[in-house]
Amino acid sequence: MKRRRPPRGAALLVAMIVLTLVATLAAGMIWQQSRAIGVEAAERARVQAAWILGGAMNLGRVLLRLDARTPGVDHLNELWATPLQEASLSSMLAQDRDNNVVDGAPQAVLSGAITDAQRRYNLRNLVDPATRKIAPAELEALGRLCETASVPPQTAQLLAQGLQAAWRAETDGAKDDDEANGDAPLAPQAVDQLGWLGLDAESVRRLQPYVELLPEPTPLNINTASPEVLAAVIGLDVASAKRLESKRPFKTLQDARGDIPASIPLDPKRLGVGSNYFIIAGVLRMDGRVLEERLLVKRDNRQVLPLARTRQALLPATP
Repeated sequence: MKRRRPPRGAALLVAMIVLTLVATLAAGMIWQQSRAIGVEAAERARVQAAWILGGAMNLGRVLLRLDARTPGVDHLNELWATPLQEASLSSMLAQDRDNNVVDGAPQAVLSGAITDAQRRYNLRNLVDPATRKIAPAELEALGRLCETASVPPQTAQLLAQGLQAAWRAETDGAKDDDEANGDAPLAPQAVDQLGWLGLDAESVRRLQPYVELLPEPTPLNINTASPEVLAAVIGLDVASAKRLESKRPFKTLQDARGDIPASIPLDPKRLGVGSNYFIIAGVLRMDGRVLEERLLVKRDNRQVLPLARTRQALLPATP
C-alpha cells in the first residue's frame, strides 16, 4: 500500500496561524510600550507644569514679603498689584531665545496676578466670634451687597443663619439639638461652596465678585475695594463710594473721614487701609495644556504663609 501524505495546505495553514499569532503579540507589545511612553510623557509634562506654577506662586510670596518692608498700607499702585501678562517662559530667562529653548521642546506661557483678598466683603464677619451671634451691622452690609448683586432679598439672612449653624457645629461638636440631629450644614471653605447652605448656583455666581470667605474676621481694605463693596459695607451710595475711590490711596483710616459722613463710625474692625490676606493666581499654557493654580496666603509681618491651594486643568481656548 502507498503511504498517504498529509496535505500540503495544512502545513501552510499552520504557518499562517503561527505568523498571525506572532504579529498580534508583537503589535500588542508595541502598543503597550507606546502607551507607557505616552503616559510617562504626560506625567512628566504634568510635573513640569506643577513645578513652574509652584515657582510662580513662590515669586508672588517674595513680592508680598518685600512689600512688608512698608507695613500698614496696601493699595493698587504697589508692585504686587501689577499683573503678569502672558509671557513666554524663555523670554523671562534671557533675551537670546536660542540659548534657552531646545528644538522641539514645548513652549511654556505664564500669566498671573496677586489680588487683595480683603478687597471683598468677608463672610466671616457675619458672626461675632465672641458671642457667636449674627452681627446686625454686618447683616445689613450683606443685604446691601445682595441687592447690588441682584439676588433674592432673603439671601443675606439665609447665608448668615447657615454660616452661624455650620460654624457652631464645627466648634462645639454639634451639641445643639438641631445640630445633633444632623441638620447643621457643612461649613463651606470657599465662596463656590455656598451652595451647601441652600443657595442656587446663579446666586452664588452673582455674589462671587463681591464676597470672600477667609479663615477669620477681617476689615475691608478701602484702598482696594470696589465702589459697590465700599458702598455696602460703609453705608454710602455708589456715587459717594466712587468719589472715595478716586481719592485713594489713604495712608490712615482717618484720611478718608472727609469723604465719609460723620454719622458713620470708622471702626478699625470693619475698615482699614492694609491687608493680611492675598490670593496669588497663575495660569500656565504648555504643550496644549492649560493649568491654573490659586493660592490663598496670609502675610504675618515678613512671613507669607500658604493657607489653601487649588489647582485645576482647563480646556485650551479654541482659536
